[in-house]
Amino acid sequence: MTYASGTVWTIIILLGVGTFLIRFSFLGLVGDRKMPDWVLRHLRYTPVAVLPGLVAPLVFWPAATGGATDAPRLAAASITVLIGWWTKNVIWAVFAGALTLYGLQTLG
Repeated sequence: MTYASGTVWTIIILLGVGTFLIRFSFLGLVGDRKMPDWVLRHLRYTPVAVLPGLVAPLVFWPAATGGATDAPRLAAASITVLIGWWTKNVIWAVFAGALTLYGLQTLG
């Protein structure tokens, strides 16, 4: 299905305006006010909720393997979680997971 050039640009502009309005509603209208404690408490969990949604497809359905789950990625994800839990340090967890993935892919 092909679209006319004007239609494509209209869609792009509308999506840009929509994205701006969504962000402005939070940052522009509420950004300079003190937020209630219950909102701040819930916002602390946003990265914890979003990160697994970003990482899970890369572990369970990686494009590099044609969508097939493989042992090196599962092991690297497990090591990353364990090191992160043990050290409470994101950098150490990421490095441990990356080294595990690279090492197991090199061996296999």
